[in-house]
Amino acid sequence: MIRRICLGLVVLLMSIPLLANEVALNPNHPERYVVKKGDTLWDISAMFLQYPWHWPEIWRANPQVENPHLIYPGDELILAYRDGRPVLQVNRGLQTVKLTPEMREVRMDEAITTIPLSIIRPFLTKPRVVGEEVLEAAPYVVATADERLLSGAGDIVYARGIIDTDASEYSVFRGGKHYLDPESGESLGVEAIYNGDAVIKQGGETATLDLLYTSREVMVGDRLLAVEEDDFDLNFFPRAPSHAVDGTIISVFDGVSQVGQYQIIVLNLGLRDGLESGHVLSVYKAGKTIRDTVSSDSKAMVTLPDEYAGEALVFKLYDKVSYAVVMKATTAMHLFDKVRSAQ
Repeated sequence: MIRRICLGLVVLLMSIPLLANEVALNPNHPERYVVKKGDTLWDISAMFLQYPWHWPEIWRANPQVENPHLIYPGDELILAYRDGRPVLQVNRGLQTVKLTPEMREVRMDEAITTIPLSIIRPFLTKPRVVGEEVLEAAPYVVATADERLLSGAGDIVYARGIIDTDASEYSVFRGGKHYLDPESGESLGVEAIYNGDAVIKQGGETATLDLLYTSREVMVGDRLLAVEEDDFDLNFFPRAPSHAVDGTIISVFDGVSQVGQYQIIVLNLGLRDGLESGHVLSVYKAGKTIRDTVSSDSKAMVTLPDEYAGEALVFKLYDKVSYAVVMKATTAMHLFDKVRSAQ
């Protein structure tokens, strides 16, 4: 019994360093780093960590400073150790302490972002995923001025079905891809492709609208949806989901067959699956199913193991689907490759 207890203590003592160092630091990490304009949180995380999504495990936000969870150019990040564990602290110097109740003249949008905004901004502001019934019930363009087939900014169009008399501004959409779950066949929604913005000039059963802006031609049959508020959060921290996630890439933007870094993918996972903005998922190349030519059974098939292909970061969510940006690609990714919780 004593021997077992001693052996147990030895195992416990040996495990303490492992527990204290479970966060893997980048072997070439700096001890200090001054944040520069143009930096992203992902790049800074990778500078200190082997796995950037472990950032929340070492970040110690200072509750005494303004916006403690945001990082600004000029901040000095300092790697220290607390109880044997690595932690990152921020030194903002005299700027970080509230000496008076006066507000600092530092805007939220001056904080560095998680990833380059130029990559994801178009997908944050305009594309939507809606139920088929939403598009079918939405007001629609019934005619164009001068019987044009295509209309653009500055033109007038006519629409039916506008019953919300309080709304005067609409975005024009066209139905795109129908997203289906590859396993269950469940309808996950329809991509609403943004065409432009319009404002009601004259209401009524058949309303008259001015096209204020168009990114593509507006046609008869296009649908109108009320303009959404830009309430998305650009300052999310990369982190792994706290629960098991298992999903599939169901669409790739830009129509490419092979997916690489910074390309946008659509997943068959959404809010109902517990995903949040900033969640990092590992991507696995789906193993091929091939014939077993060695087996005596001439019809025997075998599925090869899935292979790790990189990581993707979720940045926009709907109920049943989400948009993610590929942050790392060790090999080409494809439609129907798998995604799982990053470890």
